[in-house]
Amino acid sequence: MAGSVQLLCLATSSGVPLYCRSKGESRQLPFSVIGSLNGVHMFGSNQDVLLTSTCTDNTRVCWRVFRDRCSVEIVLTCCIAVCITLIVMSSEEDASDLYLSRLLDNVFSAMVLVIGLDDLVNLKNVERLKRELRACYKLIDSLLAASDWMGDLTLCVDCVVSPDAAILQEALEVFVAAAESNFGCLMVMGKVVVATEKWWRLAAQEVVLLAWLVGSLAPSSSRDYPIYLPHGSPTVPHRLLTFQLVPGVDVCLLCGPTPSLQQVQSELVERFWSPLLEPLKTCFRLHHSSFPACSPLHHSIVGLLLINREQNKNLFTLQPHGVENTQQHGAILPPESRRSVLRQLYTLAVSAYFPADTPDDEPALHEEFHAGFTHSPSECYVVAEDHKCYGIQTQQHQLFLTFTADTPTFALRNIATKTLNLLTKEVPF
Repeated sequence: MAGSVQLLCLATSSGVPLYCRSKGESRQLPFSVIGSLNGVHMFGSNQDVLLTSTCTDNTRVCWRVFRDRCSVEIVLTCCIAVCITLIVMSSEEDASDLYLSRLLDNVFSAMVLVIGLDDLVNLKNVERLKRELRACYKLIDSLLAASDWMGDLTLCVDCVVSPDAAILQEALEVFVAAAESNFGCLMVMGKVVVATEKWWRLAAQEVVLLAWLVGSLAPSSSRDYPIYLPHGSPTVPHRLLTFQLVPGVDVCLLCGPTPSLQQVQSELVERFWSPLLEPLKTCFRLHHSSFPACSPLHHSIVGLLLINREQNKNLFTLQPHGVENTQQHGAILPPESRRSVLRQLYTLAVSAYFPADTPDDEPALHEEFHAGFTHSPSECYVVAEDHKCYGIQTQQHQLFLTFTADTPTFALRNIATKTLNLLTKEVPF
């Protein structure tokens, strides 16, 4: 699974590099290589050829150009309208066109989230824009790095199911109302535990990026962070207020000019959250497994990804049997491998077998066996030397499981079906 990722951001019209971020053992690319990567894309564009991706024996490259939706107004106001070009190169085993395309889309939206659309499309001073973009680095680096989250790939927010969800939801509702806001959520290590109805009404990508932003920042007792909503408010900033309730657990608010950070901190946080110290600590203990062990899962399961397609939420864990039992059940396949396997299974399934979930502008695989069949697959499986996988889709959910290699292949479907019923009825999710 070892590999490197390099991300380049350039001003499309001039080819001027704005930043370069990397993951793994990768050296800074020389300007000549950056120019060549941008030049081949521009050459294709001038010939009415859209170059989106290519690959060599060990590296996959993707290009995306992002233009402002309001370019007419920008030209009329005599500002310099600029397109942003993002290029990503990955030598990781689980890199795919689907993942890299979503990565580039998430990176651009992350830039809008932190500095706003106006500064990206109205380029008046390149050096100033470069300085402003530094504020995006932590969030962008977290998108490049392997993590305990899956939302960057699934475009669904990572969640934790707490046994005290009803109590926490009630506390959140009254806390948010007291702060004169409609948008609030409770997060544990970048995963959402509960949120208000208006928070869930934000665009799915906005909910994902807000969670990743909070999860990527250094721990702090409180924050007053200006943010833009890439879909809902790309040019007008809002304030993201966060308060650490216990280590790893934050309550977040989206609001306007009022109330002040100090006012919420001194008058509301302790009043509403101090009686819930134990439920909050329970949330933190669950962030690795993502859900309580209401009933034991089959011992052969070593990785799990459950997606609620209607609510754009997912549960992801590499420790489905709890932290204390992980060594016992998952020693054959290391955590990094389990994560990579699940990502590859999801990519394969939504690209080739469950194509209804793939937007029109994203790459899709086309299997020859589809020809002549009138039905769409709802289940798939993979058998490898050191693991087995199974994916199942229903109208509301998708479930992807990784199993130990010695699990009988004929038993995969039965285990997956029972696991889906367990997690959607007894958790529920």
